[in-house]
Amino acid sequence: MQGTVDGFSYGAVTPLVAYLMACLGGALGLRCTTRSLLVTHARRPAWLALGSAAIGSGIWTMHFVAMMGFSIKEAPLHYDQAITYASLALAIVMVGVGIFIVGYRGATGTALFTGGTITGLGVASMHYLGMAGVRFHGRFTYNTFTVAASVVIAVVAATAALWAAGQVRGFLWSVGASLVMGLAVSGMHYTGMAALSVHLDGASHTAGGAPAASVLVPMLIGPLAFLLLAGVVVIFDPLMVLGRPDWRPVEQKPGVPAAAVASHTERRPTVHDGRRPVRRTEHHASRTPQNR
Repeated sequence: MQGTVDGFSYGAVTPLVAYLMACLGGALGLRCTTRSLLVTHARRPAWLALGSAAIGSGIWTMHFVAMMGFSIKEAPLHYDQAITYASLALAIVMVGVGIFIVGYRGATGTALFTGGTITGLGVASMHYLGMAGVRFHGRFTYNTFTVAASVVIAVVAATAALWAAGQVRGFLWSVGASLVMGLAVSGMHYTGMAALSVHLDGASHTAGGAPAASVLVPMLIGPLAFLLLAGVVVIFDPLMVLGRPDWRPVEQKPGVPAAAVASHTERRPTVHDGRRPVRRTEHHASRTPQNR
């Protein structure tokens, strides 16, 4: 028996809020990734981990906010909590792998392609694992071509977002990138939902049709609280928000080769028996890009 699906039980409310959640997670994650490129290697993993968790939580929250508006007319919906939270962990881990690759290798060439592909596959895997946690008297089937299209959208969106994060640009640049990323993630979600068909196991004797908002809301509290805390970290970091330059010595700046540090040390003033310091010719090629 074919089920009747309604993906917009609350009209435009759930798609809009879902899009905003994807943008919020993307903005926080991309700013953290950009910030990681402006700190020493010792502090870089912390920023990359925070960015991974922010993007993963934002995508996961977007998915299940959108699912609040999803219902099957003939059957009530329930969610397997273990699988649902497993999809959150999967999103954070796979997004983290992609972000760490770009964070340490740079947003160019092979690193960007590899990191973007892994991150995009993480987004798509989260979506379909989350759908596997939906419980009702029946099963989902998917159109292979549409599923493939949703995966391509996720990979392209993730690659573009990581490229934007690696440009070490200002705050507004990351905001614009997050808006595009949110649109792409939402597009991936609804493309994946368009691939879905519902097959029921005979006639249901239970009233259906109501979206499972009451089930999903308690599950969303934790990730939402984390996104708010991540937002506080971003707001209270001046370099991340205002783009203030990092005035640390060159020896402590990220990405400076050992040879450059040595040459910088050699360029320091040399004092000769009471005479004025003698300065050698300076070269500025070893400076790292600053947040513009």
